[in-house]
Amino acid sequence: MQNPGTAPAVSSASAASRFAELPATASHGPLRIEYRWVNEQASAEANDPPIAVFLHEGLGSIAMWRDWPQTLCERLGMRGLVYSRPGYGLSTPRAPDEKWPVDFMTAQARNILPALLDALEIDPRQRQRMWVIGHSDGGSIALLYAALYPEALAGAVVIAPHVFVEDVSVQSIAQTRQLYETTDLRAKLARYHADVDSAFYGWNDIWLDPAFRQWSIVEALAPIRRALLAIQGHDDNYGTMAQIDTIAARVPHAQLVKLDACGHSPHRDAPAALNDAIVGFVRGQQ
Repeated sequence: MQNPGTAPAVSSASAASRFAELPATASHGPLRIEYRWVNEQASAEANDPPIAVFLHEGLGSIAMWRDWPQTLCERLGMRGLVYSRPGYGLSTPRAPDEKWPVDFMTAQARNILPALLDALEIDPRQRQRMWVIGHSDGGSIALLYAALYPEALAGAVVIAPHVFVEDVSVQSIAQTRQLYETTDLRAKLARYHADVDSAFYGWNDIWLDPAFRQWSIVEALAPIRRALLAIQGHDDNYGTMAQIDTIAARVPHAQLVKLDACGHSPHRDAPAALNDAIVGFVRGQQ
């Protein structure tokens, strides 16, 4: 989890946000998804530029990305689509009695992201040129999307992703719960989420559920065919290099970047090195 720091309150974020209405399906009820386009001037500078879709971490939202998606998209010459997943930011909150299932990330990749792309009228041709960029849980969702829809993207960049559960992850998440309940962490996170308990406990409860210790998407990675870059910091207290090494073992064409002096949030800890790695990789595929 990245340091919330001191950012604008959620209420001030709403002015720049738009909302997509997703109809109810067998997998979920009707959803209102907060989203924003960044670097929209790319459309004026290039005819139909590619899209980069950003998938946030387990406690993230549009606001918690701050200006990193804009900065990266400016260098890539792409438009960026940033959205808050259900339960986060200004999107439909999680019901107080709702507990996420063990396969909640698969549901996000299989159902929610495609439904959002449909709602925004991003057609199949555009999706074939689309890059999916995810951090932490968002990185896992990006991997699952690339495996479930191997033709519906140009490539994926996954930053500190999880493909199985490690002891270090559970220990750090348990420590974060203690901080949330005993310090000002809850107040800090409330700047980024209309319903902060929805965001926090949805993520924290499932990660600390004993049933989740068996969660793994390792066997699901083989269908990934598009370009894949996996990035991990050496000082990440939520996961080890075993995560991206496992990705490389399952997806032989994947490229890895291991960042020194970098924790779980490379876009905050080592933004220059992260951006250089992503830009170099994406340009190498064009």
